[in-house]
Amino acid sequence: MAIIKLSPTERRRLSAFVTCCVVAFAAWLLTVLQGSYNYKVKCILTYNNIPQRRAFRTLQSDTVVATLQGSGWQMLSARMHNEDEHIAIDLHTLDTKNFIALEAQLPQINSKRSAEQKITDFDPDTLYFDFTNRSTKRVPVKLLKNITFQPQFDVAGNVRLNPAYVFVSGPAATINKITEWSTDSLKVTDVEANVQAKVDIAKVRDGNVSIYPKIIQVFVPVEEFTEKTLEIPVQLSNNVHYYDVKIFPQKVKVTFMTPLSKFAEINDDYFDAVADFGLWAEHKYSSLPVKITRLPAYTKIVKIEPQNVDFIVKK
Repeated sequence: MAIIKLSPTERRRLSAFVTCCVVAFAAWLLTVLQGSYNYKVKCILTYNNIPQRRAFRTLQSDTVVATLQGSGWQMLSARMHNEDEHIAIDLHTLDTKNFIALEAQLPQINSKRSAEQKITDFDPDTLYFDFTNRSTKRVPVKLLKNITFQPQFDVAGNVRLNPAYVFVSGPAATINKITEWSTDSLKVTDVEANVQAKVDIAKVRDGNVSIYPKIIQVFVPVEEFTEKTLEIPVQLSNNVHYYDVKIFPQKVKVTFMTPLSKFAEINDDYFDAVADFGLWAEHKYSSLPVKITRLPAYTKIVKIEPQNVDFIVKK
């Protein structure tokens, strides 16, 4: 392929031509972007002044398409970021109507926006609602938590919530399906002492449901744990034919972690160690695994020695 060689003068002319083209394009783009345009963006509706005496559900999506009037720069920014806007809609007229005309609220909506970026239209421009009887229900609070502890520390008692219940209010059909209400996640790290905190109730996703109160006080008892070992008698279960069975050994050593405050009081009466004789009767096991079926609250089994026991069936 032939290579075109340009003289120094021709190269200067070509450079000047390219520079002029770039400058002209930049000037044109700047002029275009400074103009005024109508463009569309998706908007997520949020609701204010929800009727207290009427429960409702929306008959359409909570997302509408809004036509905005703004500069080319604003239109370009909206296209690049592609983020949905949030628009607050006033529902106070639902006390007497079953629809909201968005156009009627344009002055109120635009008063909270930049004067250079006004909304001119919505699609759809009317929201319709279905009304039902409003119901109130008391439900337990479920704490979501993500707590990590320093070595040897852990939860040492019942987590206390104040209040332990919240009131949810809304359409009866919706409220009847609610059996509990979660909190936001309580996140604490490297814990070595009791945790006391305030946690927000999880946000309501349905605009016609309300909840009270919105903040819960949480107390998590935390203690240092230590290791303890006890000998626990092994009990035989599922001996349905009442065979005369001798177990070897008759006790197993159970090593567990327990809060320091409980260390002295915990003895073998707090544990049940069980071997299932049905495993021999049905499956001919030669030894029986030992399971701990009862243990004190907030203790954690470390190991069982031995994990299996031998036995003799006397005939």
